[in-house]
Amino acid sequence: MELFFLVVLVVIMATSLGSGFPVAFALPGAAVLTIALAGVSGYLFAGDAGAFFHTGDPWQWLSAGVTNLRSVYWVAERDTLIAIPLFIFMGIMLQRSKIAEDLLVTMAQLFGPVPGGLGISVVFVGALLAATTGIVGATVVAMGLISLPAMMRNNYSTPLATGTIAASGTLGQIIPPSIVLIILADQLASATDQAGNMRKVLFKQATGELSMPSIFDVGSTSAGEMFLGALVPGLLLVGIYMLFILVFAMIKPSAAPSVLYDGKFDSGFWKKVALTLVPPLALIFLVLGSIIAGVATVNQAGAIGAAGALIMAGYRLTEGTRSRYLPAILAISSIIVLGVVLSKFEMNIKLIRTPYDLLGIWLGVAAAFGLLVALIWSGFRVYRIEDTLHGVMLETAKTTALVFVILMGAAILTASFRAFGGEDLVRNFLNGLPGGFWSKFTVVMGVIFILGFFLDFIEISVVVVPIVAPILLADPSANITAVWLGVMIGLNIQTSFLTPPFGFALFYLRGVAPASVKTTQIYKGVIPFIGLQILALLIVGLTPSMVNYLPSRVSLLSQTSPPPRNPKLQYCLEQYVSGKLDENGGSILAAISTGQALDVSFLPPKLAGNLTKGFADATGAIDSLGAYFAAGKTVEAASGAYRPQLIRVRAIEKEIRLAKAEAKVLSRTLQRKNDQPDLAQVEIDKARLAELQTRIESLKTEIGPDWAGVYSTFRGLLTAQSSAEATYRRQADNAYGAATKMLDIIDSTDKFTSLGSELRAMRVAVESGESKAVEAALKDLGKKFNRVAGARAVASPLSKAKKAVRSKKANRTKALKQFDKAVAEYDAQLVWREAASVNLKQGLITYQAAIQGNLGIRMQKKLTREQALYLAACGSGHRDISLSF
Repeated sequence: MELFFLVVLVVIMATSLGSGFPVAFALPGAAVLTIALAGVSGYLFAGDAGAFFHTGDPWQWLSAGVTNLRSVYWVAERDTLIAIPLFIFMGIMLQRSKIAEDLLVTMAQLFGPVPGGLGISVVFVGALLAATTGIVGATVVAMGLISLPAMMRNNYSTPLATGTIAASGTLGQIIPPSIVLIILADQLASATDQAGNMRKVLFKQATGELSMPSIFDVGSTSAGEMFLGALVPGLLLVGIYMLFILVFAMIKPSAAPSVLYDGKFDSGFWKKVALTLVPPLALIFLVLGSIIAGVATVNQAGAIGAAGALIMAGYRLTEGTRSRYLPAILAISSIIVLGVVLSKFEMNIKLIRTPYDLLGIWLGVAAAFGLLVALIWSGFRVYRIEDTLHGVMLETAKTTALVFVILMGAAILTASFRAFGGEDLVRNFLNGLPGGFWSKFTVVMGVIFILGFFLDFIEISVVVVPIVAPILLADPSANITAVWLGVMIGLNIQTSFLTPPFGFALFYLRGVAPASVKTTQIYKGVIPFIGLQILALLIVGLTPSMVNYLPSRVSLLSQTSPPPRNPKLQYCLEQYVSGKLDENGGSILAAISTGQALDVSFLPPKLAGNLTKGFADATGAIDSLGAYFAAGKTVEAASGAYRPQLIRVRAIEKEIRLAKAEAKVLSRTLQRKNDQPDLAQVEIDKARLAELQTRIESLKTEIGPDWAGVYSTFRGLLTAQSSAEATYRRQADNAYGAATKMLDIIDSTDKFTSLGSELRAMRVAVESGESKAVEAALKDLGKKFNRVAGARAVASPLSKAKKAVRSKKANRTKALKQFDKAVAEYDAQLVWREAASVNLKQGLITYQAAIQGNLGIRMQKKLTREQALYLAACGSGHRDISLSF
């Protein structure tokens, strides 16, 4: 019956959507109706309202839906969606200010003389509008009204012209900033949590270990990472579109003839191009550049975009007036002053010390005030002229409300889908497909592609993605990133605006195209571009680094970059170190030999032993790294024969788990029917239960008796590899750490020496001074020695002397004994510290410099630029980790 009500849920939802019922009410309405129907049916026919639910009862699932709904917006940490109204405002403001029209006309004049130039200009402007507005309907309508008549007048092929306009208008779905990417980031952030739990369960089932190493965790994503990941694929799609039009025009010139510009390419023309093109490009730079540089979050970048759009609209709507550009000039000047002030002055009010610092604060206040005046001035212009601001705010509110209500409705729908076992059904279906991850991925992408014929991108993002994304992300055989999956889905969802018969871009274009343009010509025109989208999907799917590299690069080069010891970085870090050892192995070994030759006999035994062990570990680390890579090759060689067996056994074990789960449900059903038994059904259930138990035993025998030995042998190889890796890391860290610790001690010698007079002068006070004063003085002096590297041996007896003075019966004899011990330790340290400064310091500096960027890389606080770029490139691919599961 669970399956029956799952079908009822889908039928009600599909019927309501197909009849034109608002999506915002169709999704939660279908969920609530189906849950209520299942609950009433269970109560009437089985005496239990929860009888027809996968688990729980109707009240539990209705409350789960409300919980999901609240998590969309009421959790303070989930602030990703705040960017949506900001980017919507930016897009609508730029569209209402007719900047899109200016771009289309100017770029058509600029690219016209090139074969297919009008088509290329449409794609170029579509990309610019995608990066500034992201509003598909507005972009398609604007280009359809302006470019389509021009293309038709110049004898462009009607299918080519309409296909180019429709396809270019949909670029806003994948080129950031994009509402689709923000919604996908929000959905995938939740999906990664589920996928992480699923992978932990899978690891426990496969290995029997309770905890999974953090290197196998599923990484989350954010809107900023999605923007960075989609940037290159979006530009790739633009390039493919342009190349197609150019090649098509060269093969068939009559279909896309060049169009000569009637005017002259003089200074006036280039000034017009600059004034038309530079402001949108500057806005793109500010919005995306601030995210890429790590200066602003996505929400802050959205605010930057909204402010920039308001200023641009302010001068565009006042065309012909003398003061047209004054607010824009004031805003630009204020931003420049703020940039200079931030780079030249200390802007923390708490740290003001001099009149120069105060000057910086006042300059910053003046610049911020100027920017505020420019925004208010532009806003007043936009409000006054044709009531533009009111219309933009109204459209922004309506569009934002639509998005959020759909998100909330989808949260309730997802809960009801799980209530009837839909999630388990989908998971079992996908996991049961032959061919591993790629068969699952292909099926999911095919379903999304087909759904794009009928559903909007929001419905696909919030209904389909939460169900299928955790299953794909949890698969260790592909180990894909959430960013890559999101971009692939985003590229696929883009077809929802383009695919016949219900593509929204086609409707928008049909609404503004002249009657001479047939609907079949529009459908015919978009078919090549759908093919180009599929080609882009294949390229991005086969080269995940195209998506993953930029987010990884920005993360590793940012101020908040993960430290080199981060477990996720170790695989690539070891590859980097190996390359450096191959490149500079001779000089590194020579530096290690020089370090081993240093005389450390005058040091305290513990320090001398640590330093000697550090030098020995440097050589040992090189050998251990070699052993680690050798063990990796052994694992790789053995994996050829092991992997097919692993896949076969894991598939059998999956069948066993499914059979056990079904048997558990049947057992629970039989127990429930004891009160009111349906004898015929009970016999059927008992027969099925017996069949399942027989099947389970049969599947266990299929695994075979040899598997335990095969598995144990291969796990031994993995353990040997992990052991070699752990040994290398321990030795490499000590090789650098021991020398660094000794250098810190040597560098603190001057500070140590300066405390000698204060230490010796305190003996009289310890001997006969007032107890509380002596206690405070010893405490203060002990703190000073504790701050000096390697001086804790002096601070420790001082602490004991303080305790002897502090006791109710002050033991001056004991206090003096401990104090003299501190003085003796100080004198001994002073001798070997001064000797170390002369005999060890330069040698240790040379040794440390030689191993700093290789063996000592894990001990760095941050990665260097060279290291970060290498790790970004190395880690941008997907690495199969299924052999560990």
